[in-house]
Amino acid sequence: MLSLEKKITAFAELGRILRSIVGNSFEPTDKTSKKLYNLIQESHIHNPWFTEENVKNAIYSIGLSLEEEKIRKWLSNYDLGEIEERKRVGVVMAGNIPMVGFHDFLCVLISDHKFLGKLSSDDKKLLPVIAELLLEIEPEFDDSIKFTEDKLKGFDAIIATGSNNTSRYFEYYFGKYPYIIRKNRNGVAVFTGDETLDKLTEFGKDLFLYFGMGCRSVSKVFVPKGYKFDRLFETLTAYNSIIDHHKYTNNYDYYKSIYLINKTKHFDNGFLLVKQDLAYASPPSVLYFEEYDDMNVLKKRLIGEGEQIQCIVSHAKEIDEVIPFGKAQKPELWEYADGVDTMEFLLSL
Repeated sequence: MLSLEKKITAFAELGRILRSIVGNSFEPTDKTSKKLYNLIQESHIHNPWFTEENVKNAIYSIGLSLEEEKIRKWLSNYDLGEIEERKRVGVVMAGNIPMVGFHDFLCVLISDHKFLGKLSSDDKKLLPVIAELLLEIEPEFDDSIKFTEDKLKGFDAIIATGSNNTSRYFEYYFGKYPYIIRKNRNGVAVFTGDETLDKLTEFGKDLFLYFGMGCRSVSKVFVPKGYKFDRLFETLTAYNSIIDHHKYTNNYDYYKSIYLINKTKHFDNGFLLVKQDLAYASPPSVLYFEEYDDMNVLKKRLIGEGEQIQCIVSHAKEIDEVIPFGKAQKPELWEYADGVDTMEFLLSL
């Protein structure tokens, strides 16, 4: 069994490689690095949403989270003594953004259990290659990593990520095992009305990175009553090239035509539709908004509806645990999806 120090060293080295592999001056010198390097450029062939820029962003974000100091800070919250029995943990992965299952992969291996990954058909190539890199760094992980595209079999516990609909299936099928089952959640933003142009520009990353398809992507913004969107639209022009992506454009054209036909009031800057709506989950190319009168009333509402919210982007001092503008898609290791501590779950098995 690998010592904790060896695991930390291995993942820190993996992080260093991932950070370097997306650099402009990187030249792959071994077979696996070259394989990942080529896959970054070719991922859009397998999944049109996985553009080279988005895949690079995902890899670099993971690389940043794996700095040794951050790994040690994260693990300092746990008693990582030797576990009684190694369990095989099945992980059902989503495919909405590149390598969205990496954190579960990391947690299972750090906790000394065995990882059995059920790959999404939308993202079945990237993580296995990264696992190959990890095995080159530390071959002793070999008996702890397995991927499959088939039905999961022979597991002792499950971590599954899906939609609200698939979660019901997961709960029925996996209910007799220890499990974490994640449902739909979305990122939201709270504007105070005094955001600087720099903050609004950074907000574009929270909105457009991964075409807004991540669970941490901002799909709705709460704005003060009477808020004018002119300044926001002005700053978001920095991201107008997103309309060049054909699948994003198809969404934009579809929802624009629906709103026009139904005479639904909305704002349109040529590549983003902004519509007043009570829902949290908006489709790609659409941002929902609601107005508020009282920040403290809004705060209570956000707490009450927390099961629908993955993260809150804001600089409002009244809102707890907010994320700075531009950082929604760069979670730290200790920022767990759905607020469920994956490591605590794994260590309790």
